[in-house]
Amino acid sequence: MDSPKKPTRKKSPEATKEKPPEAGVLETVAQAVGTTLGAIAVKTGIVHAKAPAKAKIPKLAKKDKHRVPRKLKKHLQKQAARKTA
Repeated sequence: MDSPKKPTRKKSPEATKEKPPEAGVLETVAQAVGTTLGAIAVKTGIVHAKAPAKAKIPKLAKKDKHRVPRKLKKHLQKQAARKTA
């Protein structure tokens, strides 16, 4: 009852390897300490956190008036009434 073993597929070396540490241990620790101290400084109020930049909303362009102002409109209506009457 010996069954022949199936050949196992080997994973590629890239998949099995974890990313090599690019920075040394001291640099990693220094970065962690720096971020922790920065967070503490913001929470205690020693340093103010940078506010994200707000999107500037441009002013709306002025549109041309589609209607005649009231007094001029009334004046034109009176003239038109005189011509027809």
